[in-house]
Amino acid sequence: MKSSARPAGAEWAPVTTQASPELRADCASCFALCCVALPFAASSDFAVDKAAGQPCANLRADFRCGIHPRLRGQGFTGCTVFDCFGAGQKVSRVTFGGRDWRRDPASARLMFDVFPVMRGLHELLWYLTEALALPPARPLRADLRRALRDTERLTHGDAEALAALDVAAVRHDVNALLLRASELVRDRVPGRKRNHRGADLIGARLNGARLRGANLRGALLVAADLRNADLRSADLIGADLRDADLRGADLTGGIFLTQPQIDAARGDRTTRLPRALARPAHW
Repeated sequence: MKSSARPAGAEWAPVTTQASPELRADCASCFALCCVALPFAASSDFAVDKAAGQPCANLRADFRCGIHPRLRGQGFTGCTVFDCFGAGQKVSRVTFGGRDWRRDPASARLMFDVFPVMRGLHELLWYLTEALALPPARPLRADLRRALRDTERLTHGDAEALAALDVAAVRHDVNALLLRASELVRDRVPGRKRNHRGADLIGARLNGARLRGANLRGALLVAADLRNADLRSADLIGADLRDADLRGADLTGGIFLTQPQIDAARGDRTTRLPRALARPAHW
């Protein structure tokens, strides 16, 4: 039998929930909830203001985006980097049983209130599933499975229960477990690991920085220069990578890194990504 042991310092390549249909956005099975329920403000991400519960002016009668192929050019970059982690179709087809907000306007407000809650729960499911695939986190698998089951059970509550759910409290408990999993992975990385948790690194000059195994949870890395940075096995959960320059950076084995984070950044063919993530078409 071949040994499954890895050399010291090897990077883990977890199987992520990107491959799970339930946690991957299926816009064709959703009533365009992200285009209606969520607000956005005129900025570099959105060309106009839109209030929560107000349909986007680009939304067509068939729940499709009228400018989808031209979103970036029309000033709606924010739409191109948003991911509901499958919450849209869950609310549309499961919680509300296929009733859409146009034909059943009485349910619209409740549906719009449930969507961001479901999105938060599905994001946690994504992270928990990834944590379960991290070999160094094996000692936590019983707790991770329990948290996964409990979170999944919450997603099947009725609309009223979901709307009233304190998703921040759920996230607090799950995050503590995810942090422990992250520490087990990063403890395998040799050398000193930097702690930039929640740090304001907007526009920071980090070209070539040694950030292997670093804690970058919730760090603000907007427009940061991360060219050629070593980000292997770094914990990037919740890190804001909008317009960060990742050309030549190595993110292999990155922990809790999501496709929306990568989509919001800048990179090129020399950027090294975890196997589960796709190289954005706009790079």
